[in-house]
Amino acid sequence: MVSTQATAFSDYLLQIKVIQLNPQNPFTWASGIKSPIYCDNRLVLSYPAIRKTAIDGLEELSRLFSNIDVIAGVATAGIPHGALLADRLNLPFIYVRSKPKEHGRQNQIEGAYNSGQRVVVIEDLISTGGSSLEAIEALRAEGLEVVACLALFTYQFEKSVTRFAESNVPLHTVTDYSHILTRAVEHTYITEQQRAVLSEWKDNPEGWYEKNFNSTTN
Repeated sequence: MVSTQATAFSDYLLQIKVIQLNPQNPFTWASGIKSPIYCDNRLVLSYPAIRKTAIDGLEELSRLFSNIDVIAGVATAGIPHGALLADRLNLPFIYVRSKPKEHGRQNQIEGAYNSGQRVVVIEDLISTGGSSLEAIEALRAEGLEVVACLALFTYQFEKSVTRFAESNVPLHTVTDYSHILTRAVEHTYITEQQRAVLSEWKDNPEGWYEKNFNSTTN
C-alpha cells in the first residue's frame, strides 16, 4: 500500500531505527540468514504518534474488507497492534498462540469467538509467512473464516507471497521493504548503490551474503 500513512510510517521507522539498514555489516537472524536489514517493531509501541500512525494504516487496510466480526493477533508481536486495532474498530479481539498451552484448558486461541465468524489476522512483521499461516490454519480449524492478514511491514520475499496466495489469504501491509528503501534513499540514509545491494538481498536472502562477502573473507 502506498498512501500518506505508508510514507509517514516508513519515515518514522527509519527515524527511530525500528528499521536499520547496514549492507556493509549484515545482521545475523536466528535462522542463520545474514541480513542487511533489522526490523524491531516493538519500538513502535513506545512512541504514541508512531503507534497511532501504525493503527491508522491498519485501519485503512481493514476498510478493504466488509463484515469483519473479530480481530485476531498472532502471538506475541501481533497482539498489541491487533488489540489496538480492535479497540479502534470496536470489535472483539482474540489471539493465537504458536501452539496450544500445555496446561489448563490447553487453548491455542484465546478469547471469545464463534464458528463462522469473519476474522482479520494481525501480525507485526512478515518474513516467510510461516507463523502467520500457522495461526490462520488454527483459526480455520475452529471454523473461523479468515478474511485477510494485515501487518505493519513485509520483506516481500517471494516465498511469503507464494504461501499466502496458495492459502488463499490476501496479505496487506502498512509499508514494505521496497517502500522503505525508497524513503531511505530520499532521506540519504543510504545511497542508490546501496539500495541496489539491498534490493538484491530481497530477491535472494539465502545466497546474498555468500555472493557479496565470500570474495572478501576468503
